[in-house]
Amino acid sequence: MEYVNLGKTGLKVSRICLGCMTYGAPATGEVKGGRHAWVLNEEESQPFFRQALELGINFFDTANVYSSGVSEEVLGRFLKAHARREAVVVATKLWGVMREEPNGRGLSRKAIFYELDQSLRRLQTDYVDLYQIHRWDYETPIEETLEALHDVVKAGKVRYIGASSMYAWQFTKALYLANLHGWTRFVSMQNHYNLLYREEEREMLPVCQSEGIGVIPWSPLARGRLTRPWQSEATKRFATDQFGKSLYGSTEEADRRVVDNVGEIAKKRGVPHAQVALAWMISKPVITAPIVGATKPNHLPDAVAAVSVKLTPEEIAALEEQYTPHPVLGFN
Repeated sequence: MEYVNLGKTGLKVSRICLGCMTYGAPATGEVKGGRHAWVLNEEESQPFFRQALELGINFFDTANVYSSGVSEEVLGRFLKAHARREAVVVATKLWGVMREEPNGRGLSRKAIFYELDQSLRRLQTDYVDLYQIHRWDYETPIEETLEALHDVVKAGKVRYIGASSMYAWQFTKALYLANLHGWTRFVSMQNHYNLLYREEEREMLPVCQSEGIGVIPWSPLARGRLTRPWQSEATKRFATDQFGKSLYGSTEEADRRVVDNVGEIAKKRGVPHAQVALAWMISKPVITAPIVGATKPNHLPDAVAAVSVKLTPEEIAALEEQYTPHPVLGFN
């Protein structure tokens, strides 16, 4: 495993981050109160946490809304029992609906103070290494959010703060205001980026590169679409993940050609599709650590192996040449 600094910080993270949306409490329906039918329960999740540690992954990303808090609980119990707190980097997020009441969501000062304490309780830790705003809150002044985040850092409950999918002008505004007021700056951006969705290359990634922001993309394998021949496997998640379907569907023919090219390069190299797709992403200097979900024993070993796969310029060009611009999605 390789370890790199998260942006301009001194924090060392593994080149692969384990995404924990997959672990918690499955819903009986498609989506229910932040729960999904394809989520693994605690017993099913533990082998993947254990495998991550064995492979040298020290970076774990979750959110308060995942399985309505159960993802944090499951991760917290495992790390408490099997890892030294100082040896792992725990990231979580807030913004989404946690309770059906006026202050049950968002990025107000009240929400940040309350939801952070709840996340710390569920994670069984005194601090979060990376506390991220899950999306932009249009109902709360960004100044209020930034000052509150600064205060929880100064209180010792958070080590670093990060942001997730938003417009580049919003992120730039937040960085400017933090500089202006002397508040803690965002050190990372968790955005939607993969071979099938490269709109972030237009503005957000150049901003991150210029400002020294660590980039930790979500859905780096496009909800599994980049891990196998085009629509060759109807997984439970593929069948029930309506959010995923909303992200990929408007440019199916172009997406198929991209997936076909991934398959051709994977076949020539004798490696799984996932390794090629992740190796392409890791080849980008601005990328710190893709956030990878795992539900099968080969998923994490394949992801870690991708760190060592060095694509040629010709292979990278072949992977990129069929891309078609997509609608901007994933900010809500």
